[in-house]
Amino acid sequence: MAVAAYASLRSLMQVLDNVQHPFRRSQLRFDTDRVQSLQQKLQFLVDFFEHHSQRMSQEMEDLAGQIVAAADEAEDFIDIHVVDQLRQGSEDESYHLAVASSFYQDLDRVIEKIDSITNELMMIEEEWGNIREPVVSNLPINSTTLPSSDKNTMIGFNEQLLRVMDELTRDEPNLQILPVVGMGGTGKTTLARNIFDHPYVVHHFDKRIWFTISQEYSVHEILVRLLNDGTDQEVSEAKLGERLYKSLFGERYLIVMDDVWSVEAWDALKLFFPNKRNGSRVMITTRLANVADSLGSQKPYLMNFLDEDESWNLFCHKAFLQGDCPYLELEKIGRNIAKACRGLPLAIVVIGGLLANSKMEQEYWMYVAKNVTSFVNSEDNEHCLKILALSYENLPIHLKPCFLYMRVFCEDDEIEISKLTKLWIGEGFLKSKRGKTLEEVAKEYLKNLVDRNLVLIRKWTKRGKPRVCGIHDLLRDLCLKEADKEHFIRNPKVQQIYPYKGNGIVCLLCSDRVSLQETINVPEIVVGSQLTSGTGGLVCEACKRMYPNLVRLRWVKVFSMFNREYLQYTKLRYIEMSSYTPWSNIMNDKFISPFTMPLLWNMQTLFFTLSITLGPIIVPPKIWEMPQLRHVIIKSAILPNPIDTQDSPVLENLQTLSFIHDFICTKEVLHRIPNLKKLKICYLNKVEDWSCYCFYNLVHLHKLQTLLVRAKDLLLKNIAFPTSLKKLELGECKVPWKDMTIIGSLSNLEVLILRSCAFEGSKWNPIKGQFSRLKVLTLSVCNLVFWRVENIHFPNLEMLSLSFMYDLEEIPSGVGDIATLRLIEVENCSESIVKSAMQILEEQQSNGNEDLQVRFDYY
Repeated sequence: MAVAAYASLRSLMQVLDNVQHPFRRSQLRFDTDRVQSLQQKLQFLVDFFEHHSQRMSQEMEDLAGQIVAAADEAEDFIDIHVVDQLRQGSEDESYHLAVASSFYQDLDRVIEKIDSITNELMMIEEEWGNIREPVVSNLPINSTTLPSSDKNTMIGFNEQLLRVMDELTRDEPNLQILPVVGMGGTGKTTLARNIFDHPYVVHHFDKRIWFTISQEYSVHEILVRLLNDGTDQEVSEAKLGERLYKSLFGERYLIVMDDVWSVEAWDALKLFFPNKRNGSRVMITTRLANVADSLGSQKPYLMNFLDEDESWNLFCHKAFLQGDCPYLELEKIGRNIAKACRGLPLAIVVIGGLLANSKMEQEYWMYVAKNVTSFVNSEDNEHCLKILALSYENLPIHLKPCFLYMRVFCEDDEIEISKLTKLWIGEGFLKSKRGKTLEEVAKEYLKNLVDRNLVLIRKWTKRGKPRVCGIHDLLRDLCLKEADKEHFIRNPKVQQIYPYKGNGIVCLLCSDRVSLQETINVPEIVVGSQLTSGTGGLVCEACKRMYPNLVRLRWVKVFSMFNREYLQYTKLRYIEMSSYTPWSNIMNDKFISPFTMPLLWNMQTLFFTLSITLGPIIVPPKIWEMPQLRHVIIKSAILPNPIDTQDSPVLENLQTLSFIHDFICTKEVLHRIPNLKKLKICYLNKVEDWSCYCFYNLVHLHKLQTLLVRAKDLLLKNIAFPTSLKKLELGECKVPWKDMTIIGSLSNLEVLILRSCAFEGSKWNPIKGQFSRLKVLTLSVCNLVFWRVENIHFPNLEMLSLSFMYDLEEIPSGVGDIATLRLIEVENCSESIVKSAMQILEEQQSNGNEDLQVRFDYY
């Protein structure tokens, strides 16, 4: 339970930080010394798990379980005490004296438990001492022979094999290192083995050596095995390395280092590989992109997933031992099975081998098709899961909660990265870093998981940044198994509300389908956070049996429109509401009413995507007293000005404010949100005097990167844009094109989106020297007719998007001369625009530019 303990400790430490916020200190009565003492003790435990999580014994697992219980208990009574004080107010001295005693008793009891656990862990650490016994897994194979490789497993990789062989044998005298990187099970080792044994490679190299590194290794043992000459085990590592160096000296050699997990492994051995400029090569296989990038003298070769045809071909060779399906009645089912493996060769080989030894009967194959993941990871065939599990085991403990969290998403879910990072932060998983926001830390964590090929990037933004991610089905199954093993079920910090449709939904623990009685009225469902998501009625029987103590947890319940029950809502950090509920009903709900909103003292994200027909939401003024807020995203809202008092908090964590109507940018308001990064505002009514909205103060938002403004007849001269701005979207403003120079002078602007007559007029003549960093330009529904562009006007433009531009005569031919341009998108535009786009493409292709793409889209 080390991961669950670590996550619980991180979450509790976040709560203690919140308690000590200056604004909370002005509201609450706490013994600061006691709180800080507890923080120090928790930090020791966090450090312990970060250093020793790979050495967990059963005794430590038991202690980890005690830590989870103690941390959750502490969160409970701290929340109760804080909320009681917030309800009572700070004036009632007798009340505070009465409750302080019991609270401190609770706090001292937890501190005592933590002390006891810490003492036991220190005793265990003392027993370990400083001894580290090196372990060699998958010891190196003899330098001239390998286990026989199944050539069928190279199906779908013949092109890759030839390409890598060409890299290894091309005419380059210097020693070259070629990394091959990919997720576990994508065929890295198989590719390397087939290359190693290929007759051309055997002939080309004088000496070939293969050895496996794995996660734990001993350089001394590797060298002894490589020499394979009866060397005495007592010979020093340096002497062994010298012998290896001499044995390779003057030879054209190929060395394959399989399953490398760290740069240190390479650094320890590279000294013994001579470079005599004779065309020697080192080929490295790894799952870690950062290792591949660090080691290679060439660009890493990425192992991709198989497409459907390649998957089917490989499946046929494993299941039928031939290139096609000899049973017509099984072909469609077989194709579905191959497709369900999501292009992972290891899964196809496993399921194909299983079916090769089964009866060729439709009924059985249909059963397998419905349970592909279960069959691949069955107890009788755990090889696949063990291979994938190595990547999880290699994770540092601070990344493990984030990976296990991926189980809450259904198969094939496309996960918005911006949302995922908010959820990780809401759960309290992240370790703060000086000089970085938690969002930046979350992106680092995600990049780590992507680099380790545990999370896949599915879609990118127009600026080429990751936008949507996902996880392979087999890795999701690994998440489920590891989370169950860890008992990684915790109290809800996140709450999402969705409209309920239909009679069946999935189990909120394992995502298996659960049927509800048709008589139950369930117009909406509250989905609690990570792994606690749910209700007694929405958990499958298997999960109820697996977790018999769930009844003791604080469940977020299924509720009807008039019978809502939120349990311990004050502990929540993220609320997402998506329904057709009228706002008046939402406001009457006890967890976001004007009276109880201040009780959401841990709240970080308010995300309401409601269908509202009665106009914008008027947000309670008390929102300005929520210093932990990071993101306020409401489909349509009016935000009242804050009431300035001596103790008014600065919302220094607030980064997103959207979509606010008639926002007045006074200095007093902007002073309360100094670190805002994204602001979306709109003004639906015609305004005679824009000066009252104080747009000139926007220049004081020094960290603002994204700004969206929708306003009728807005004059740009009223706005002072901050130089930090990277993305600007304007709509309905009807600004004259001559005023575009104001925007063109923004030195950091990368994305400009103009919609719904944002600019008005028939001619746009850009000026040289402006838009120096602009990468994406979008024009939609503008009455522009003549547009002059040369390659000097948008020197770094990568993407041009045009939609509903019926008046524009053509895309200027000069657009094609912009060296950085990679994509032109045309959606529902005039025929002349389509024609000019094709002319630009043809001209660029004739000039040898194969990078430019043109896409057309019509409704």
